[in-house]
Amino acid sequence: MLTDENFSASGRTIVHLDLDTFFVSVERLMNSSLAGKPVIIGGASDRGVVASCSYEARRFGVRSAMPMKLALNLCSQATVVRGDMENYSKYSRLVTEVIAEQAPLYEKASIDEHYLDLTGLERFFGTMKWAHELRTRIIRETGLPISLGLSVNKTVSKIATGEAKPNGELQVEQPRVRPFLEPLSIRKIPMIGLKTYQLLRSMGVADIRTLSLIPPDMMEKLMGKNGLDIWKKANGIDTAPVVPYSERKSISTETTFEQDTIDVLHLREVLSTMIEKIAFQMRKKQKLTGCVTVKIRYANFDTHTLQKTITYTSFDHVLARVALELFGRLYQRRMLIRLIGVRFSHLVSGVQQLDLFDDTPEMVSLYQALDRIRNRYGFSAVTKAISLVPQAR
Repeated sequence: MLTDENFSASGRTIVHLDLDTFFVSVERLMNSSLAGKPVIIGGASDRGVVASCSYEARRFGVRSAMPMKLALNLCSQATVVRGDMENYSKYSRLVTEVIAEQAPLYEKASIDEHYLDLTGLERFFGTMKWAHELRTRIIRETGLPISLGLSVNKTVSKIATGEAKPNGELQVEQPRVRPFLEPLSIRKIPMIGLKTYQLLRSMGVADIRTLSLIPPDMMEKLMGKNGLDIWKKANGIDTAPVVPYSERKSISTETTFEQDTIDVLHLREVLSTMIEKIAFQMRKKQKLTGCVTVKIRYANFDTHTLQKTITYTSFDHVLARVALELFGRLYQRRMLIRLIGVRFSHLVSGVQQLDLFDDTPEMVSLYQALDRIRNRYGFSAVTKAISLVPQAR
């Protein structure tokens, strides 16, 4: 049952900023000849997968996660670029730095989108004017196109951004929320994926207005808590806060040995196993890390850490390679070790579709299969050989 608290956040002012076709835009900065042409980012072989594509390619039906062979059949004249996650991560951080200098409260929702809470700023100056000036500064200082939506909550502002694209702005004030949402397709609601869309369409629900008129208890019976959440969003209700972003946001684990050890092979095995476990936790939470830190504590309690900024990932074979490199540089004194730890920080939301630049999607499929088994039977149901560090053996 709905209570007044569901409507309590209507007085907020939330901005959603989303970089337009981010990967493609970065590539066009590097190579201006790509401007205005259909561009596909992804593995170059026929067995590759599309990671991103330009608006020109989308007009031919090309979409993210589509097999490259199919994409090229649809748009044979497209230019295929393998992609450079290191470069994309660098530009993502540049945009975040500009926002951090000006925004009173912001959340980095993914590699290419941010939410800002400007509630209260309207007492001093126009929030839309402020948001426009921030967007202009981002474009000027990074060269990247970016769209924004401003409204009363995260859901409406995100949908507004989608309607403002490409490279536009849209404000939806409280009185206009329902008239703005109602004619739109239900696919515009962020929570609605393909299966939910197909279920609702089988019920004759095509637009947000029709969805908003379904009794909330019926939606809850049909889809559980998600059904009620979708109904609220269709009615412009979203109380989710803007979560303050911090580069210190992290996930970590440590192991203290019963007996201090100098066995390097064992230390590397323990480190790899810890990485495999917390990388699995990150993927469950749909998080990617942009920084790896390794920590060791010697028997005399001296503690040392070393960190490295990396391209955003949640693949443990990538993270293990970085962490073992850091461990090799860190462990130089050949003293007994009491504790070893690893931390992943600079977390952003996202799924590992960011690593689809590989020529084949087998690695992505492997991780999906491993994670499905672990989600059903527990983490220890299957263990990858990387935890045994065969190269050390």
